[in-house]
Amino acid sequence: MGFAMSVFAPAEWFVLGLWFVAVVAPIVYAAKTRTSVAMGITVSVLLGAVVQVLWSMFATYGWVEYWVWSDFVLVPVRTSDPAFFHTLATAGFLHSQGDMMHVLGNVIILALVGVPLEQRLGSKRYAIVYVIGLLGGSLGWVAFNADSGNPALGASGAAFGLLGAYLAGWPRDEIPFPLLLIRPWPVVFIALLYFGLELVRALATMDAGVSSGIAHMAHIGGFVAAYAVLPLVARGGPVELGVLDGGPSQGAAASAKRRQVKASMADLSAIEDPWTAAGLEVPKHLREPLKNLIQASDEPETRAAWMDHLADAGTCPICEAPLGIVERSTGPHLQCSATTEHLEWPPR
Repeated sequence: MGFAMSVFAPAEWFVLGLWFVAVVAPIVYAAKTRTSVAMGITVSVLLGAVVQVLWSMFATYGWVEYWVWSDFVLVPVRTSDPAFFHTLATAGFLHSQGDMMHVLGNVIILALVGVPLEQRLGSKRYAIVYVIGLLGGSLGWVAFNADSGNPALGASGAAFGLLGAYLAGWPRDEIPFPLLLIRPWPVVFIALLYFGLELVRALATMDAGVSSGIAHMAHIGGFVAAYAVLPLVARGGPVELGVLDGGPSQGAAASAKRRQVKASMADLSAIEDPWTAAGLEVPKHLREPLKNLIQASDEPETRAAWMDHLADAGTCPICEAPLGIVERSTGPHLQCSATTEHLEWPPR
């Protein structure tokens, strides 16, 4: 089989080169800067589609004659030729120029599912899972269409692979996703909804004996492949499989809030304790916990624990009412249960 590139004019080579840069550059940048590989791939897929739209404009004006991506789309009948093995991967970075909604649908999954999955797996393991989903989708399509000469292209196999992998690893995570409403949805619901609908469509297409124009078996192949290998890839990773903490987005928000509280907490060693401030001697049984509170309360949780001990053992130095703790944006505060005018420490 010959390559279409052998007849390319300079205009076709220019567009093809531009596509390669658009696809490769975001991924290389993400790897070099150690930023999100998931976002790098998402931008790669999106920019690749933009270059394809640019080709359509060039074709309208007659500036290009050939379809630039002929040697990079997946054609099942030629995958037995080692010269076209690369198409199992490159087809995942191509889309139909006339179906930008399909591109948008893939980009939504790559970003909204891919980013939290990468936070669970780490960048290297995420990249492995992405490649497995991509190749699983391509091989799934070839297996069911071995005699087809029609080109197949799109990132849907890889996108469904992300859903399968997330389902296998952390099905109870909640991630923001636009299903009727843009809100956090459980991964198990999103993944099984997509997979179930795709399975029904694939079976309907087989029964009808007419192609729908959508590579349903590629979607299913990517999903199943990534689901199957996720436990192996994730083994020894940064997050235990099946951990229940609400998901990376909740964890990140909680961490950010904790950092904000810690940064705003008062230095207790620079403030008089409530008893000394009232001109009283600190009760003997409170001296040790008060000392520990002042010396070892850099963390919000530690401060709250020692204040809780003081509240249980002590009373208000003014009215002898029970003490309590209240959580504020500046950390935990010790208070008189009768009135904060008697005691609120540290003072606001």
